[in-house]
Amino acid sequence: MKGTINMKPNILFMISHDSGRKFSSYGYKVETPWIKELAENGIQFDNYFCPAPQCSPSRGSIMTGLYPHNNGLMGLAHLGFCIDGKNTTLPKELKKNGYETTLIGLSHETINEAPPIEDRVFSSTYDLGYDNFVPIKGDRAPKVADEVIKFLEEHKGNNEVPFYLNVGFFETHRDFDEYEPYADNIEDVEVFKFLPDTENIRKDVALYNGSAKILDRAIGKIYNKLKETKLDENTIVIFTTDHGVAFPGAKGMLKEAGLETALIILLPNNTKKNIKKKALLCNVDLLPTILELIDADIPDNIDGKSFAELLTSDKDTGRESFFTEMTWHDQYRPMRGIRTNDFSYVKNFEDGPKVYITVDSHLSLSGKEVRDEFYVPNEPEELYDLRVDPLEENNLINNEEYKDIAEELRRKVENWMIETNDPLLKGPISGVGSSRWEKEISEGRAYPGREVYYSKKA
Repeated sequence: MKGTINMKPNILFMISHDSGRKFSSYGYKVETPWIKELAENGIQFDNYFCPAPQCSPSRGSIMTGLYPHNNGLMGLAHLGFCIDGKNTTLPKELKKNGYETTLIGLSHETINEAPPIEDRVFSSTYDLGYDNFVPIKGDRAPKVADEVIKFLEEHKGNNEVPFYLNVGFFETHRDFDEYEPYADNIEDVEVFKFLPDTENIRKDVALYNGSAKILDRAIGKIYNKLKETKLDENTIVIFTTDHGVAFPGAKGMLKEAGLETALIILLPNNTKKNIKKKALLCNVDLLPTILELIDADIPDNIDGKSFAELLTSDKDTGRESFFTEMTWHDQYRPMRGIRTNDFSYVKNFEDGPKVYITVDSHLSLSGKEVRDEFYVPNEPEELYDLRVDPLEENNLINNEEYKDIAEELRRKVENWMIETNDPLLKGPISGVGSSRWEKEISEGRAYPGREVYYSKKA
């Protein structure tokens, strides 16, 4: 196969939580030298996205190579959503190919509806295809790294059975208070472009940076141990993130800030170094890519397309487009969309705020700063010209000059939903919201709905 490497390698897969691409190797101002070192010793993808800007659905897409509504995981695992058991998973496919599969740390995917909801996330790890699971209370990066180092020591010199090790970190998920000792000086931080520059937002960003630095140190410890044990000589190293940062305007939004994800891949012996690729990719593409790299069969009927050739050649051409979606997070926010290099189209299926803010961000320093500005009604459709409006602020859906492109993208989304039998076509999808919203709603701090909003304005 094109893109395969010569020997069956181990696979070290590391994934962080709510980080987007907010690392120094991607040009963001934060001290993350170890992630930067990974990028300098491998290939960094600068135009890599998730299809859903939230934890479980994005991770489920990595796990299955399918968009969320195609695999069933359309909302948070701990609130009842699951991968349909008829679907294969990356660990299952690797087991078929002789791999020992291990999960250390955080998991936010489930499969089937066997145990009670509150027990489902961690009880389903074996059903997902893992041979071994090492749970860590809190999943904080330093403790996760300690367990990974033990694993690497135990597997030093073992060349008989290749391993797939999935390493899940809590960082950089909210809340950030515990990272205050590592926070940056607020005068020195880079405020995200989609937020106003205020003192409270600077404080919030400074705390995020503290979390990112702790994550980075853990990754450095793991990478050093990999080299010390010489396992790096036959290990594919993958570092990625699940979706954009947990700030208003990012996580939960079908915009670049919510969909952006980091991806850095090192091949054994670092045959490709310090390379940055611009190809448009989606995380549904990662499963088939990994399988092609180890010369394994790729399952039929998945949404992802392998980009292994980009790792082993000078080519830098990816997708023309990928689909985006949101159904349930801590509230019901049904959206479907499509994204190309030049345009983004979104269909909002219900009344909601123009900027959906997840409850953890709503309660944050940043959330309190921007609620009034962001909690205005959404529009049924959105269209953005990314070439001139990268922050996606100017909705062009009613602009006559963009009528044809709007119709083309609208039709593609409609056809995709029909072809994939999207359950949203049958009406609202049931789910469970977060209890953390109850007080915010009762005390009038949440988005009130279109009718209430306009009556207040009148």
